Amino acid sequence: MFTALLRLHTLHFSFLAGELRLFHLTAHYSFKLNKFTVPSLLRNCSSRLDISHGKRIHAIIFQLGLHSDLYIASSLIVLYSKCGHLSDANHVFDQMPQRDATVWNSMVGGYFHQQHYHEGLAYLRQMQLAGLRPDCHSLTILLKACSDGGLGLEQGEQVHGFLVRNALDHDTFALTALMHAYSRTGKVSRACKVFDGVFDKSISMWNAVISGLCYNGLWDRSLELFVLMMFEGFEVQSETASCVLVACTMVDASGFGQGVHCSAIKMGFDLDSYVCSSLISLYANVGLMVEAFRLFDSVPSKEVQLWNSMISAFFSNSCASEALDAYNQMRASNVKPDSITITNVISACSLVGQWKFGRKIHGLLIKMPELSTMVVQSSLISMYMRIGDVYDGIILFNSVKERDVVLLSSMITGFCQNKHYDHAFQMFSQFCAEGFIPDSGIIASIVSACTTMDWLQLGYEIHSLAIKNGTICDPFVGSALICMYSKCGFPLSAASIFCAIAKKNLVVWNSLISGYSHNGLLDESINAFAGIAQNGLLPDSVSITSVLVPVSIFAALAKGKMIHGYLMRNGIFCDEIVGNSFIDMYMKCGCLRYAQLIFDRLPVRNLVTWNTMIAGYGSHGHCLKAINLFDEMQQLKIIPDGTSFLSIISSCSHSGLVEEGRKLYDSMINCYRIKPAMEHYANMVDLLGRAGCLDEAYCFIKDMPVEPDQSIWLCFLSACRSHRVLHLGEIASGRLIKGKPQESGSYSQVLNFYGEMGLREKAASLRVQMKEAGMPKNPGCSWIEVVDKVQVFNSGDSSSALTTEIHASLRSLKRNMKLVEGFESL
Repeated sequence: MFTALLRLHTLHFSFLAGELRLFHLTAHYSFKLNKFTVPSLLRNCSSRLDISHGKRIHAIIFQLGLHSDLYIASSLIVLYSKCGHLSDANHVFDQMPQRDATVWNSMVGGYFHQQHYHEGLAYLRQMQLAGLRPDCHSLTILLKACSDGGLGLEQGEQVHGFLVRNALDHDTFALTALMHAYSRTGKVSRACKVFDGVFDKSISMWNAVISGLCYNGLWDRSLELFVLMMFEGFEVQSETASCVLVACTMVDASGFGQGVHCSAIKMGFDLDSYVCSSLISLYANVGLMVEAFRLFDSVPSKEVQLWNSMISAFFSNSCASEALDAYNQMRASNVKPDSITITNVISACSLVGQWKFGRKIHGLLIKMPELSTMVVQSSLISMYMRIGDVYDGIILFNSVKERDVVLLSSMITGFCQNKHYDHAFQMFSQFCAEGFIPDSGIIASIVSACTTMDWLQLGYEIHSLAIKNGTICDPFVGSALICMYSKCGFPLSAASIFCAIAKKNLVVWNSLISGYSHNGLLDESINAFAGIAQNGLLPDSVSITSVLVPVSIFAALAKGKMIHGYLMRNGIFCDEIVGNSFIDMYMKCGCLRYAQLIFDRLPVRNLVTWNTMIAGYGSHGHCLKAINLFDEMQQLKIIPDGTSFLSIISSCSHSGLVEEGRKLYDSMINCYRIKPAMEHYANMVDLLGRAGCLDEAYCFIKDMPVEPDQSIWLCFLSACRSHRVLHLGEIASGRLIKGKPQESGSYSQVLNFYGEMGLREKAASLRVQMKEAGMPKNPGCSWIEVVDKVQVFNSGDSSSALTTEIHASLRSLKRNMKLVEGFESL
């Protein structure tokens, strides 16, 4: 097939060369041309936009007296119009003594081709005034202008009425153009109605209605019509196959698309550039990159759209490096990139951090300004913002004269990514003041910024704006609002937004689960987790880690096992992030054996995995196991970080291994060059304080290079209270009170210390200070898991439904215990 196509191309170019030789022979040796050979030469010049040769032919035509021939004059008008020489086309037209519909149509079509629609319509009216009625070719030209957007739907409807009134609604070309016009102007139902009304349908009509359905996103309906077309016995053409393959990509019908691929091979247009591009997109959409590249490699002559499809396929499958390699091969093949190429390459540079390569592409755009579309500029701004180069992003933005929503969205999102929230809100306000309607991306970015900055009032206003412009139903806007209300402690508001989103994707479900977890709503978060599967989705690592947060906090072991069992039954792969979350959950629930089993079976253990195990064993008093794990981690060349030392020193603190803790602390500073954080200082104070080395702990605090915060003095006060050291405890108490803590926890610790030490006057004075500051003591709470439900009890609160039952059980136990001999003497 390819050999046959190559032979046809060779014949075609041989014919062109022969005609040009004929032209040169005629010019130089005065061979006479006739009215049949001249139009062929003019058509070839038009297709190649060769105005210089066309004008030479025109001169010879004038010399030979053929300029009055209507067909030759029409060909000259088409040549000059396509080459943008409308004045020359006008001159030819004006010199005609007589004009037929073909000449008039050439003028109308020429002006439409150069997007001078008003002038073209003026020629059409002059044609009618000259007594010539528009024929089907005239109407087809008009309808094509409607399809291209030059003329509106109203003109298309008038043409439709003209066709019906003049009994021209049987013309295949006019009806096909009418279907295209209706489809391209968003009236695909009218196109289908015209199609259904035709008894004898041509293949061009099938192509028009199928492509129109695809153009309007009615993918399923286009596939149904394609099957019906095949059933009617029509042969598949390249245009139809390309549209249908796009539809298969959009509805994930890869099996159907492979069948279309087989039909394309049988019909002999499997190497067509547009068909191949659609096939590459289809295979890339389902991750079959080997098949996509094999198809790409089989095309001998690759045009820019084919390279674009391959580059986009690599990028969409997270093969950004391969996408950049393909771009380099494209340039080496002397194929000129277009704006789509540049956009994909810039996005690939951003994905893999090839910033130098991205800057080279920017330099190429300066040399080739015709490629600098709004989308390309937006991609460049996003790239600069992603690397934190806000200054260059602003310069690039200011250099663009005409701005659209996409460009503004890139700037606002970039400001938010770089934590320039004031700039983001300033641009957003200016954006709205200029009359732009923010899209879902801008709304989501601004809501996320409000969440980060705790600007709830502004978040309310953005929420109202999202309701007004209809973006509230967008999954990403809804997800951002759910996160905002959840973080601000309004889980019911977050749930109401969740219910209002019609199409809930996994991001929305994860936001709801995370919101419930953030507010300590264990049962609600688990119910939301179950809702993912009930709605036909599979949970990802974010879903699992989010739902395990409250399970770990409440030590709800049964629920944690239930989630773990669900993953194992459904064969859901657990990566290191999920594995770490399960290790943490089992450790906090006291199920050390399960945590160790998961640790042993993890194929990849990162630093977080080791830190979680060390911290878990340390918190349960298994300090030697924690130290062994720490040593094993170092033997495997895994470099510990500050969290590792925080966990291992805390383990030593709980087990009383003071000397080992000191060595680890010195090793952290001297061997690993890790600067201690406040948590490390607190751990060392706790280590020394638990062991009774209070004087050493106090000296350690005084020698700290930073000002100790409340956590340091609380640890020290707790140790003084345990070992009943009054003078050092009073120093710690004074420092805590002097710091004026915002919460009552620090005051409570000082009150407890004063009470145990018998300092009643100081305790009374502190209570007065707390009362004057309006700082009541926060009640303590405890919880227990009973029959798969966590019951929480607050100190002094008898509102629980189980309170009466619990007190009745306690009274019963007390009565039974009194009956035991010797109980009263205890």
